[in-house]
Amino acid sequence: MNYPTFTSESVCAGHPDKIADQISDAILDEALRLDPRSRVALETLVTKNHVTLAGEITCAGKIAFKKIVKNVIKDLGFNNPDFNFDSNAVIDVHVHHQSCDIAMGVDCDGAGDQGMMFGYATDETDNYMPLPIDMANDLAKNLDKLKTTKLKYLRPDGKTQVTISYKNNKPDKLVNVVIACPHDPKIKTEQLRNDLWKYLVLPTIAKYKLNEIDQKDFIVNGTGKWEIGGPATDTGVTGRKIVVDTYGGMGRIGGGCFSGKDPSKVDRSAAYAARFIAKNIIAAGLASRVEVQLAYFIGSMGPVNKSIETFGTNKKSIKEIEDFAWNLIDLSPRGIIKTLNLRRPIYQKTAAYGHFGNPSYPWEKIV
Repeated sequence: MNYPTFTSESVCAGHPDKIADQISDAILDEALRLDPRSRVALETLVTKNHVTLAGEITCAGKIAFKKIVKNVIKDLGFNNPDFNFDSNAVIDVHVHHQSCDIAMGVDCDGAGDQGMMFGYATDETDNYMPLPIDMANDLAKNLDKLKTTKLKYLRPDGKTQVTISYKNNKPDKLVNVVIACPHDPKIKTEQLRNDLWKYLVLPTIAKYKLNEIDQKDFIVNGTGKWEIGGPATDTGVTGRKIVVDTYGGMGRIGGGCFSGKDPSKVDRSAAYAARFIAKNIIAAGLASRVEVQLAYFIGSMGPVNKSIETFGTNKKSIKEIEDFAWNLIDLSPRGIIKTLNLRRPIYQKTAAYGHFGNPSYPWEKIV
């Protein structure tokens, strides 16, 4: 990593694209509750007072699509008519069964998609994530918590952004923090800024044991005003935040998003497996930065490519690292699903604050 400074952003759970991701994954979870062998590829679009679901689902049970959508919207705090988006929004459902051509490959436990997937890990943080995205995710999560505790004048939606300077490829200093968050118009910008500095920025950055930035390097709502967030302001679609979902731009991303896809879709499951391998390489002390690439075709029983890049940080030979890595997990679609126990309803919670770095996720386990 040769950047002298690096910036990553994250978004709050009420961001329109994340609303779409969470709806898609909530429906996936329900399908897996009803039938662990469900096939799901679901896209959600949210806009002013309107939600559209489209995609392919094969499930032995009957899914209550509209009820699930309404519950997600309520839980995210969209309960004010001024937001022009709430659980009374029009919900259109356009869902049909999975293509027979795709099903033919998946029925025999082959990959449900074609593409390449990447996993990344680094020793920059305790959870083996790049520091800029890890801090940005923490800021987003903590900002959402403040909306129901100390700062109830804050509204759903929001973004966070962090810039870190690097020295000898290691995090050196926090350069700046950017927060965007809608709020009650009765609250003045000065109060918003001071409250976020006191209750959000200072407590969050303290965890990382870097320098405390000057308040002039803290930017809030760039235009100076943001009152209404959510889908009425900015249309949201499943899968548009794949950099937020992964490594904040520091690691490569694959060809597809995660949300709304059951684990037969290697866009999701193989990306999780690649992260599992990368994290365990770092945890074993074999390198300080690593990226793993996998690639599949529809119906394939294993990867058509698997490769490891250590960026010159390897502490053992590449052959030794490869021998360790490829013995960690069976990289057939069936093997990944079985090892990580992916045919269960665990996905809605992954659709906010990133899919990696949370130790409760099975692909984050250190063996």
